[in-house]
This record gives sequence, C-alpha cells and structure tokens, in this order.
Amino acid sequence: MREPLLVASDLDGTLLGPLAHLSEGTRSAVAAVTAAGVPFVLATARPPRWTHPISDRLGLDGYAVTANGALIHHLGERRAVRSWPLDPVLLADAASALTKAIPGCSFAVELSPEHAPEFPDGVFLTELEHPIGWPEPLLPGGSLAHAPRAEVLGRPAVKLLVQRAGVPSAELCLAAEAVLAGAVDITYSGAGAMIELSAPGISKATGLRWVAERLGVNQADVLAFGDMPNDLDMIKWAGHGVAMANAHPDLRALADEVSTATNAEDGMAQVLARWFR
Repeated sequence: MREPLLVASDLDGTLLGPLAHLSEGTRSAVAAVTAAGVPFVLATARPPRWTHPISDRLGLDGYAVTANGALIHHLGERRAVRSWPLDPVLLADAASALTKAIPGCSFAVELSPEHAPEFPDGVFLTELEHPIGWPEPLLPGGSLAHAPRAEVLGRPAVKLLVQRAGVPSAELCLAAEAVLAGAVDITYSGAGAMIELSAPGISKATGLRWVAERLGVNQADVLAFGDMPNDLDMIKWAGHGVAMANAHPDLRALADEVSTATNAEDGMAQVLARWFR
C-alpha cells in the first residue's frame, strides 16, 4: 500500500512482546509514525485502565479502540467517547443459553464508568460463587470486584466473559456460537479457557471504522496489525491488514500480509519501517 494515513495495532501478542514487554524498537517505530503526523490507534481487548500504562509510555493521546471495539476511549482526556454495551436483558439471555450449553461455566463482565460510577476507571466484575481468573495483579491500574451472578449481569456491560475450567477458548467459542450465533459477537484473544462476547456486530473493525471516520481517513488508507481471532474483522476491514508471524492460523490465512518476524522480534516495527523511519 502507499503510505498509510492511520495505523492501528493490537497490544498483547502484537505490539507488545512476551510478558507484555514494550521494546525500544517498537517505541521508536510508533514515535516515527506519530512524528509523520499519522494517528496511531491502539485496538485492544483491554479496558482503558489497562491500556493507559502502554499508551502513556508511547506518548499517545488520541483515540483508542478498547474492549474489542465496544468502547472508544480518548487517551489524553481519559474519558469514554462512545460505547456499544450489551444490555442486561441480552446478558441474562446469553448467560442462560450458555449455562445449558456449557455446564459449569462462569461469567464476568467489564463495566465502564458510565454504568459503574462507583468505579471511576471501570471494573472487571466476576461471579462471587465462581470467580473467573484474570491476571489483574499483572496489569497496573486495575479494578476487580466480585458479586452474585444476578448483579454481575444486572447492568449494561461492554464485554461478557465466559470461562469453563479445562475447556480451551476455541472449543468454548464453538459451543457459544451453536446457541448464540447472530445474537452477540463471540471471539477470544488468548489461548486460555475464556471467550469474550460483545453486542451484536461490534468488533475492533467497527471501532476502528468509527475512529477512521472521525479522523477523516478512508478505509483504504488504514494499516492494521493483529495476532488473534479478536483481530480478524479489523485485519479484514483495514486497507492493509498484517498478521504477526506468531498469529493464529485463521488470521494468517486472511491477512493481506504476514510479517516475517514475531512480536518477540519487533515484527510490527519491521513492517512500519517500510514507510516510517
């Protein structure tokens, strides 16, 4: 493609190396993009509070696509700009169907400050009876709370997370699609035993499209990077979608390009060097 007018990247497994390490090579590559006047947009499954530690180190202060596209956040102003939550009725219906399809599964939700004002940075709310495991201590600035299932599902949420111990994400995804296809957007961002549900039609692609339109950038001029199934729609939508060398096979199969290097080898930075130095 010609020089992109907007660059978007997933965080974990793409921009970040193993153990969420931010390399100097990647920092320099992002700085070269922004120095050229091109917006660099983080597009992540993370909520804003787990995105800020990275965006601050990168010096980014524009829009970020968070919660798999369900929440557009302004990094500099530290505020939500637009959200597309799952409503409580849909949450309850989805949980009911999944409980039958995946006996023993447990639930959590990601709530934005808009719907959980007692948590100014948002909260990851899990069932008290069956708390979902999450690496909260590894991610600075997090809020984690537990509540009964009725309370977990009782407010609009930007994400519903589903876990069943011992069942891989890919299997959970297939089981969920069998009973919820079309009712919600179903994906996963890691190899662990967890899937992530968003409002129907909402993905990183819809979030990135909203940002691109807001910034006056055409789809053809968007360059995007990703590595997992929750990046599929974004990689497909972008004018030029790049899958990391370490990406999920489904992503590598549909991307316009597969980087020759992994996230541990600054693969994204190597591709960006084609246009930005």
